[in-house]
Amino acid sequence: MKKIVVFIGMVVFALGIMHKSADAQIVNGAYKQNDIYEKKPMPLVPVREADVFWQKTLWRVIDLREKMNIPLYYPTIPIADRTNLISLLLKGIESGQITPYDAQADDDFKIPMSFAQVKARFGAEATTEEKIDFDTGERTQVQVQGEIRPTEIKQYMIKEQWYFDKQTSTLNVRILGICPIREYMREGDTSGQPQRQKVFWIYYPEARPLLATNVVQNPYNEARQQSFDDLFIKRMFNSYVVQESNMYNNREISSYLVGKEAMLESKRIEDEIFNYEQDLWEY
Repeated sequence: MKKIVVFIGMVVFALGIMHKSADAQIVNGAYKQNDIYEKKPMPLVPVREADVFWQKTLWRVIDLREKMNIPLYYPTIPIADRTNLISLLLKGIESGQITPYDAQADDDFKIPMSFAQVKARFGAEATTEEKIDFDTGERTQVQVQGEIRPTEIKQYMIKEQWYFDKQTSTLNVRILGICPIREYMREGDTSGQPQRQKVFWIYYPEARPLLATNVVQNPYNEARQQSFDDLFIKRMFNSYVVQESNMYNNREISSYLVGKEAMLESKRIEDEIFNYEQDLWEY
C-alpha cells in the first residue's frame, strides 16, 4: 500500500513540474523586468486654491530633432516592449484608455475626438479607388484604408501652469496637456516648405497611468530605464516658450515677433518666472 501511495505522489509531482514548465514564459534578456509594468504614477502634492497667490500658464514646444528629445521620437518601429511617444498615445486612444481633444477648436480639452477623426488628421482616412479587372474589363469601387505615419510627428506642444505655493514656499509646475504637431508635405506642393498641424490634445493627468507603465529608451544605460511620466515630471526634455497667458487674447509670440527677437522674447518669459521666485527671498 505504501508503494502505491509513493508512486501516486511521484506521478503528481512529475505532472506538477511538467505543468509549470509548460506555463514558463520566455524572458528576452538576462532577467525579467517587472518594475515598470507594476508602476503607478508618482503622486503629486495636493494644492489648495487658497495657498496659490501667483500663477501663469505657458505653452512650450518640444522639438524631437534636438538631441535631448530623441528618446521621445525613437524607436519609430516598436522594439520588444519599447515604443515612441506618439505610437503609445495612438494605442491609448484606440483602446479607449485616453481621450483626444480637438486641437483646432481650443486647448481647453472641451471637444472630444474619435479614433477615426484622429486618423483623418493624419490623412489616413479611408478612400475609394477604382479597380479594373484586366481579364473581364469590369470596373469596381474598392475602399482603401489610409495609413498613419508616426514619423510625421516632429514636435510636441506642452501646456503647463506655473504657480507659487505659499504653504510650502515653492514655485511648482504642472503639465496640463500634450499636443503632437504633425509636419508633412502637402500633395502637389512644390515650394519645399513643410506644413505644420496640431493633431489633438491629450489631458496629461488622464494619460499618466499609461505613460507610467511604458519605458523610454535610455541611450546611455539600458539597465536604468524610466517611464514617459518620469521624463515629463522630472522635465528631462529641452523646449522653448511659444506662448504665455496674457491680456492680449493669450497671443503667441510669433504673432508679434519673428526670428532672433522671438527667441529673446521666449527667454525673457522664462527669466521672468525664475526671477519672480528669486525676488521673494532676501540673501
